[in-house]
Amino acid sequence: MAAIGILEKAGAWTDEEIVERVKGGETALYEILMRRYNQRLYRVAVSIVRDGAEAEDVMQDAYVRAYGHLEQFAGRAPFSAWLTRIAVNEALARVRLRSHDAPLEETEEGEVAMRTIETAPDPEQTAASAETAELLEAAVLELPEQYRTVVMLRDVEEMSTKQTADALELSEDNVKVRLHRGHAIMRSWLLARVGASGKKAFPFMGERCDRVVRCVMERLQV
Repeated sequence: MAAIGILEKAGAWTDEEIVERVKGGETALYEILMRRYNQRLYRVAVSIVRDGAEAEDVMQDAYVRAYGHLEQFAGRAPFSAWLTRIAVNEALARVRLRSHDAPLEETEEGEVAMRTIETAPDPEQTAASAETAELLEAAVLELPEQYRTVVMLRDVEEMSTKQTADALELSEDNVKVRLHRGHAIMRSWLLARVGASGKKAFPFMGERCDRVVRCVMERLQV
């Protein structure tokens, strides 16, 4: 009961306050950070690996790596950006290891062509998402990688241009260009029709959220 009370109280603490407490030995508080950023890390991971199960693996590896390097977090950038960058690196590393990846094709205009993908519907996503949100998911996942992750962070996760640039180690101008091109590929009318329903896309909650937290805490032996 005492542990539950501490976790509830910790919900009002900043990321940096929790990090300092975890560094000081209150390792159970790491769960708070995971639950805060499970949704974001899932979205950024799935935007790169394009597979729900593999995205969960990326999340676990990212959390474990971040935990092991907490002493290196100096607070010069927000913890959320630091953590997101670790997840991005983990996801990109997995993509690079895939031997069957096909090279991106360019159109006559020099733009990277959109590739059609086939993904099995996730029951939880199907139940939680409205039809428009499901269309958004399909449209985002079909984008080439350099546009897909930017669109995911800016439009779906609603991160600012600066936050996105920090997380992906890009310039703000580069983020703006990629976002603009991503919108063009997806067709602007699709995003306009989705509107507020976009927040329901790529859900990551309930049992899936609990599973990732449980697996990470077991790996950390916290």
